[in-house]
Amino acid sequence: MSPRVSTSYADTWKIPELAEPRYSQSLERGLAILECFTPERPVHGIADIATELGMSRPSTHRYMSTLVALGYLEQGARRKYRLALRVTRLGMSALSSTDLREHAHADLRELSRRAGFPVSLAILDGPDVIYRDVVRRLRRGPGGTEGEPEIGAALPAHCVAIGKVLLAHVPDRERKSVLADTKLTRRAPNTITARAALNEELAHVREEAFAVEDEELAPGRIAIAAPLRDHTGEVIAAIDMSASAAVISLAELVDALGPHLVATADHVSARLGHRRENASGD
Repeated sequence: MSPRVSTSYADTWKIPELAEPRYSQSLERGLAILECFTPERPVHGIADIATELGMSRPSTHRYMSTLVALGYLEQGARRKYRLALRVTRLGMSALSSTDLREHAHADLRELSRRAGFPVSLAILDGPDVIYRDVVRRLRRGPGGTEGEPEIGAALPAHCVAIGKVLLAHVPDRERKSVLADTKLTRRAPNTITARAALNEELAHVREEAFAVEDEELAPGRIAIAAPLRDHTGEVIAAIDMSASAAVISLAELVDALGPHLVATADHVSARLGHRRENASGD
């Protein structure tokens, strides 16, 4: 039997009559509720959603309460709702790592070839970064560090430059939620373990759109990182360049190779549809 869908609801989602008995109208409605939250309208009340989707208020309240319990929505002041952190994680996971790698790999390879240091691409997953591409040194010699991450590896975001770039550009509420549940474990001599110090560092990174790492993940490892943005100006990933402090100083890495890293990030972002004038503050 085909699911019965109200006219306004069907019009919103353009859903044909379906004979598939395994089709879940409840799941459809839950997803429709999430789709109502947009950058233009990030906050909704139950009445807003009920009207937009042609659902009753009690049903809408039941669905939204479930989404809150599951971590997809959060309730703020005056009984208004907004998307929660779990939706952001889903969105990041939905970004095809293959597509990102295809957009970025040639540029990362060229940057690594010219610089002689490893270059990586990563996305944020809660308190961790997940590496989606890693280009090893293409020159022989002691340019890199031991234990360079593999594709798919996860590292704590607070102690790597690429993670600080990503954390810095997460919306304030979500960042606070992530950091509240994150143990700032010391990994190396200069790991930031105080939340106040980390928040100050992230504010600076957000302002500069650039991060440094000075023996925070591992002794002797230094790194620089810059964000990748999509067509909306949102930071969806980041790239970094790492090196050994025994080979090059952090100041030299920043001054000599930082501009090239930023130029590469801008070039990849342009492929993703970003134009610098589209992002506030650019």
